[in-house]
Amino acid sequence: MKVSNDIVYVGVNDHDLDLFEGQYKVPNGMAYNSYVICDEKTVVMDSVDSRFCSEWLANIDRVLGGKAPDYLVVQHMEPDHSSSIARFADYYPTTTIVSSAKAFDMIEQFFGKGYEDRRLVVKEGDTLSLGAHTLSFIGAPMVHWPEVIMTYDDKDKVLFSADGFGKFGALDREEPWEQEASRYYFGIVGKYGAQVQAVLKKASALDIEIICPLHGPVLTENLSYYIGLYDTWSSYKPMHDAVTVAFTSVYGNTKVAVRSLCRKLSEKGVTVNCFDLARDDKSKALAKAFENDKLILATTTYNADIFPFMREFIADLKERGYKNRKVGIIENGSWGPMAAKKIKEQMPAEPNVTYYETVVTLKSALDETSKAQLDKLVEEILA
Repeated sequence: MKVSNDIVYVGVNDHDLDLFEGQYKVPNGMAYNSYVICDEKTVVMDSVDSRFCSEWLANIDRVLGGKAPDYLVVQHMEPDHSSSIARFADYYPTTTIVSSAKAFDMIEQFFGKGYEDRRLVVKEGDTLSLGAHTLSFIGAPMVHWPEVIMTYDDKDKVLFSADGFGKFGALDREEPWEQEASRYYFGIVGKYGAQVQAVLKKASALDIEIICPLHGPVLTENLSYYIGLYDTWSSYKPMHDAVTVAFTSVYGNTKVAVRSLCRKLSEKGVTVNCFDLARDDKSKALAKAFENDKLILATTTYNADIFPFMREFIADLKERGYKNRKVGIIENGSWGPMAAKKIKEQMPAEPNVTYYETVVTLKSALDETSKAQLDKLVEEILA
């Protein structure tokens, strides 16, 4: 696949993987992207997962006619992008490896060698001339590892964005970009909103016509849409006037209350996204919690705390800087309801998160009192 006259895609698709990073379901696989820039000097941009190293090396050979590239630029050291570096270095013993100082520390950690005789350490503001193309390096620490650099090609106006603007899904599967990019962002990058904002500020000074991420498709049209989404996500602004409902239920009574709430809201024209945290994809629930401006948490009291799936979900929200939203609570407890108290202890503190006044309290099952509380919560949500 040609990105431009001089830039060719040499990445691979992975349909063997069931869980990305050991936790995110990827039914449509993953793409590990790599690119070759052809000029007086040739550059390979990033490596791929080691399980696909032979395919990747064959792709590079095909593009370069068997010649060795002059440079390998390593933007990110997560193994899905770096675990083929050692084999690449053996296969192309004359190629110079280009990366940040922190990345070379990690290369030594992973492979037991630092390639001191054939490495070029770069930092923010450094450039590398290939002939017609000049690469400029952009520091992107903690997006989402500390060693990350991004690279801008001034001739073709391409931003090689490392894990930025990535998404789940292999490139030979058609699916909407936003949903899987959102799930990827909030699951993997979301903790580092301030760092993403810093990189977006640097990118705003560049004339970018193409974005080449390490996962997902090359972006060539309507770049303001993708950049705008990243700006919204990384500044923790809600995208939608909608309600995310996340619940756990042991014997079904909390689920009955949740269904009643969702039905009442839907009948009033409110968009509701509902997730059973024990059964549904947690990463989808997490993404919707950040996309929507309202969140309802419904759970049982369990061992004088809250149900484990809910406790984990709240920890994920807090870890990723959840804020600027309104939260409602439905609690259940047959003899000592404590879920509301525990949720407020574990959620981010006000004023980053504000709570609806009404807490719906079930003592085993819905009754006239809790039904009235449910109606009152609906009124608050609609206000």
